[in-house]
Amino acid sequence: MMSLQTAVLGLSLAYVLLSVLLLAVLIWLPVRRLFKITAILAASAVYVVVFFATQGLLGWSAPVAVPDRFQVLWTRVLEPNPARGEPGAIHLWLEELDDANLPSGVPRAYLLPYSRELAGRVSAAQAEIENGHPQGGRAQLFGSPSHAGVMGVVDTGAPPGGDPSGGGLLDPEFLGGQSKSVDLVPLPKPVLPAKDIP
Repeated sequence: MMSLQTAVLGLSLAYVLLSVLLLAVLIWLPVRRLFKITAILAASAVYVVVFFATQGLLGWSAPVAVPDRFQVLWTRVLEPNPARGEPGAIHLWLEELDDANLPSGVPRAYLLPYSRELAGRVSAAQAEIENGHPQGGRAQLFGSPSHAGVMGVVDTGAPPGGDPSGGGLLDPEFLGGQSKSVDLVPLPKPVLPAKDIP
Protein backbone atom coordinates (compact mmCIF):
# COMPACT_ATOMS: atom_id res chain seq x y z
CA MET A 1 0.00 0.00 0.00
CA MET A 2 1.36 3.40 -1.02
CA SER A 3 1.81 5.91 1.79
CA LEU A 4 0.32 9.37 1.69
CA GLN A 5 3.67 11.12 1.34
CA THR A 6 4.74 8.70 -1.41
CA ALA A 7 1.59 9.53 -3.39
CA VAL A 8 2.19 13.28 -3.06
CA LEU A 9 5.85 12.87 -4.00
CA GLY A 10 4.91 10.71 -7.00
CA LEU A 11 2.44 13.32 -8.24
CA SER A 12 5.04 16.07 -7.85
CA LEU A 13 7.63 13.99 -9.74
CA ALA A 14 5.12 13.45 -12.55
CA TYR A 15 4.86 17.25 -12.90
CA VAL A 16 8.66 17.50 -12.88
CA LEU A 17 8.95 14.93 -15.69
CA LEU A 18 6.34 16.70 -17.79
CA SER A 19 8.05 20.05 -17.26
CA VAL A 20 11.48 18.61 -18.15
CA LEU A 21 10.09 17.24 -21.41
CA LEU A 22 8.49 20.58 -22.29
CA LEU A 23 11.66 22.50 -21.40
CA ALA A 24 13.75 20.10 -23.53
CA VAL A 25 11.58 21.01 -26.51
CA LEU A 26 11.82 24.70 -25.60
CA ILE A 27 15.63 24.61 -25.69
CA TRP A 28 15.61 23.80 -29.41
CA LEU A 29 13.05 26.48 -30.34
CA PRO A 30 14.44 29.70 -31.84
CA VAL A 31 13.35 32.09 -29.04
CA ARG A 32 15.28 34.58 -26.93
CA ARG A 33 17.52 33.26 -24.19
CA LEU A 34 15.79 35.45 -21.54
CA PHE A 35 12.47 33.77 -22.38
CA LYS A 36 14.05 30.30 -21.99
CA ILE A 37 15.59 31.21 -18.61
CA THR A 38 12.28 32.64 -17.38
CA ALA A 39 10.42 29.49 -18.49
CA ILE A 40 12.91 27.23 -16.71
CA LEU A 41 12.65 29.23 -13.45
CA ALA A 42 8.84 29.33 -13.64
CA ALA A 43 8.62 25.57 -14.25
CA SER A 44 10.98 24.91 -11.33
CA ALA A 45 8.83 27.04 -9.02
CA VAL A 46 5.76 25.05 -10.05
CA TYR A 47 7.31 21.83 -8.70
CA VAL A 48 7.42 23.28 -5.20
CA VAL A 49 3.98 24.87 -5.47
CA VAL A 50 2.40 21.59 -6.63
CA PHE A 51 3.98 19.65 -3.76
CA PHE A 52 2.62 21.96 -1.07
CA ALA A 53 -0.72 22.66 -2.80
CA THR A 54 -1.57 18.94 -2.91
CA GLN A 55 -1.33 18.79 0.88
CA GLY A 56 -4.55 20.83 1.11
CA LEU A 57 -6.40 18.51 -1.29
CA LEU A 58 -5.81 15.28 0.59
CA GLY A 59 -8.65 13.48 2.33
CA TRP A 60 -6.40 12.08 5.06
CA SER A 61 -4.90 13.92 8.00
CA ALA A 62 -2.53 16.43 6.45
CA PRO A 63 0.97 16.88 7.90
CA VAL A 64 0.71 20.68 7.79
CA ALA A 65 0.74 23.34 10.50
CA VAL A 66 -2.38 23.62 12.63
CA PRO A 67 -4.26 26.96 12.69
CA ASP A 68 -3.14 29.57 15.22
CA ARG A 69 -6.40 29.16 17.20
CA PHE A 70 -8.85 26.29 16.87
CA GLN A 71 -11.60 24.13 18.39
CA VAL A 72 -10.76 20.45 18.83
CA LEU A 73 -13.60 18.38 17.40
CA TRP A 74 -12.05 14.92 17.85
CA THR A 75 -8.66 13.25 18.28
CA ARG A 76 -6.93 9.93 17.69
CA VAL A 77 -3.59 8.92 19.16
CA LEU A 78 -1.73 6.06 17.48
CA GLU A 79 0.94 4.68 19.79
CA PRO A 80 4.33 3.75 18.28
CA ASN A 81 4.72 0.10 17.26
CA PRO A 82 8.44 -0.76 17.10
CA ALA A 83 7.68 -4.31 15.91
CA ARG A 84 6.14 -2.90 12.72
CA GLY A 85 8.46 0.09 12.50
CA GLU A 86 5.58 2.53 13.01
CA PRO A 87 6.64 5.76 14.77
CA GLY A 88 3.13 6.60 16.01
CA ALA A 89 1.04 9.64 15.13
CA ILE A 90 -1.46 12.10 16.54
CA HIS A 91 -4.52 12.93 14.44
CA LEU A 92 -6.52 16.04 15.29
CA TRP A 93 -9.81 17.06 13.70
CA LEU A 94 -9.86 20.84 14.14
CA GLU A 95 -11.92 23.86 13.21
CA GLU A 96 -10.22 27.25 12.98
CA LEU A 97 -11.48 30.04 15.27
CA ASP A 98 -11.60 33.70 14.28
CA ASP A 99 -10.78 36.70 16.50
CA ALA A 100 -14.20 36.44 18.18
CA ASN A 101 -13.64 32.72 18.98
CA LEU A 102 -16.27 31.71 16.45
CA PRO A 103 -15.64 28.57 14.36
CA SER A 104 -15.07 28.85 10.62
CA GLY A 105 -17.42 25.97 9.76
CA VAL A 106 -14.68 24.15 7.83
CA PRO A 107 -13.23 21.27 9.88
CA ARG A 108 -9.96 19.70 8.76
CA ALA A 109 -7.83 16.74 9.86
CA TYR A 110 -4.21 17.37 10.88
CA LEU A 111 -1.35 14.96 11.54
CA LEU A 112 1.26 15.71 14.21
CA PRO A 113 4.39 13.69 14.97
CA TYR A 114 3.98 11.46 18.02
CA SER A 115 5.49 12.42 21.34
CA ARG A 116 4.55 10.94 24.70
CA GLU A 117 3.98 14.37 26.24
CA LEU A 118 1.70 15.57 23.42
CA ALA A 119 -0.17 12.25 23.35
CA GLY A 120 -0.96 12.64 27.06
CA ARG A 121 -2.33 16.15 26.58
CA VAL A 122 -4.38 15.10 23.53
CA SER A 123 -5.85 12.11 25.40
CA ALA A 124 -6.81 14.38 28.31
CA ALA A 125 -8.48 16.82 25.89
CA GLN A 126 -10.37 13.93 24.26
CA ALA A 127 -11.67 12.82 27.67
CA GLU A 128 -12.93 16.37 28.31
CA ILE A 129 -14.69 16.41 24.93
CA GLU A 130 -16.37 13.08 25.71
CA ASN A 131 -17.54 14.55 29.04
CA GLY A 132 -19.21 17.44 27.21
CA HIS A 133 -16.53 20.07 27.79
CA PRO A 134 -15.49 21.54 24.40
CA GLN A 135 -11.76 21.99 23.95
CA GLY A 136 -9.82 24.59 22.05
CA GLY A 137 -6.18 25.19 21.39
CA ARG A 138 -3.41 27.43 20.14
CA ALA A 139 -0.43 26.74 17.93
CA GLN A 140 2.91 27.42 19.57
CA LEU A 141 6.45 27.28 18.24
CA PHE A 142 8.63 24.59 19.76
CA GLY A 143 11.02 26.12 22.27
CA SER A 144 9.03 29.35 22.57
CA PRO A 145 9.36 30.83 26.07
CA SER A 146 5.75 32.06 25.82
CA HIS A 147 4.40 28.54 26.27
CA ALA A 148 6.95 27.00 28.61
CA GLY A 149 5.13 25.38 31.49
CA VAL A 150 1.66 26.02 30.02
CA MET A 151 -0.52 22.91 29.92
CA GLY A 152 2.50 20.80 30.76
CA VAL A 153 4.56 21.91 27.76
CA VAL A 154 8.28 21.79 28.41
CA ASP A 155 10.51 24.31 26.66
CA THR A 156 12.91 22.08 24.74
CA GLY A 157 14.84 24.88 23.05
CA ALA A 158 14.55 22.86 19.85
CA PRO A 159 15.24 24.50 16.49
CA PRO A 160 12.53 24.66 13.81
CA GLY A 161 11.47 21.15 12.92
CA GLY A 162 10.79 20.16 16.52
CA ASP A 163 13.57 17.58 16.62
CA PRO A 164 16.77 18.79 18.32
CA SER A 165 18.74 16.11 16.47
CA GLY A 166 17.50 17.32 13.08
CA GLY A 167 15.83 20.66 12.71
CA GLY A 168 16.72 23.26 10.17
CA LEU A 169 15.08 24.33 6.95
CA LEU A 170 15.57 20.96 5.24
CA ASP A 171 13.92 18.93 8.02
CA PRO A 172 10.79 17.31 6.45
CA GLU A 173 8.77 18.16 9.58
CA PHE A 174 9.75 21.83 9.22
CA LEU A 175 8.87 21.82 5.51
CA GLY A 176 5.48 20.29 6.33
CA GLY A 177 4.72 22.96 8.91
CA GLN A 178 5.40 20.79 11.93
CA SER A 179 7.64 23.36 13.61
CA LYS A 180 4.64 24.12 15.80
CA SER A 181 3.35 22.42 18.91
CA VAL A 182 -0.13 22.86 20.36
CA ASP A 183 -1.54 24.01 23.67
CA LEU A 184 -4.93 22.47 24.45
CA VAL A 185 -7.28 24.46 26.70
CA PRO A 186 -11.02 24.66 27.42
CA LEU A 187 -12.80 26.28 24.48
CA PRO A 188 -12.98 30.06 25.05
CA LYS A 189 -16.40 31.68 24.93
CA PRO A 190 -17.26 33.68 21.79
CA VAL A 191 -16.68 37.42 21.98
CA LEU A 192 -20.06 38.95 21.16
CA PRO A 193 -20.46 42.53 19.93
CA ALA A 194 -21.71 45.06 22.46
CA LYS A 195 -25.49 45.55 22.43
CA ASP A 196 -26.91 49.00 21.78
CA ILE A 197 -28.81 50.16 24.87
CA PRO A 198 -31.82 52.35 23.93
